[in-house]
Amino acid sequence: MSGLELFAAVLGVIAVWLTVKQNPWCWPIGLVMVLLYCWVFYGVKLYSDMLLQGVYAVLQVYGWWQWTRRGQAQRTRVVTYLDTPALLLGLLAGAGLSLALGAVMAHFTDAAQPWLDAALTGFSLVAQVWMAQKRVQCWLLWIVLDVIFVSLFIYREMYLTASLYALFTLIAVQGWREWHQRMAVSR
Repeated sequence: MSGLELFAAVLGVIAVWLTVKQNPWCWPIGLVMVLLYCWVFYGVKLYSDMLLQGVYAVLQVYGWWQWTRRGQAQRTRVVTYLDTPALLLGLLAGAGLSLALGAVMAHFTDAAQPWLDAALTGFSLVAQVWMAQKRVQCWLLWIVLDVIFVSLFIYREMYLTASLYALFTLIAVQGWREWHQRMAVSR
């Protein structure tokens, strides 16, 4: 564990908690966190996760824009459900990205766990886009991914980051509850 990993982990907890609370400051704090984690993942040869953090940086800006732009009828974006076709399309996109990235990482790099790392990356991108769009299902996908991430980070002896992702799992459960309740109230 390094000081950089510790600082990134603390920022991660703050960013995810702010996301649950639908506070738009989650996005700039998250941006700093993902940039720090790019460096951390490079150091442990989790290249797909490193690339994921780079894409997250772009998605942090997208999320900030989505959550703060003013629409014609409402002040900010509201929490909604994905319909079944959109849900399936997102999962199919995650699977396709996972396979493509896994093949590249397995054949052209010395990545540790190239297929698992790629799958987590592909589906994390889907979850992040859904989160930026305030789709309730993002939290269910995050719960599944975070549990798997915990195992990967324990395997790579990244115990602080594994603990962070265990905490992310608990926060994602809370996010699911709060966003789901918000949807029930707004109906």
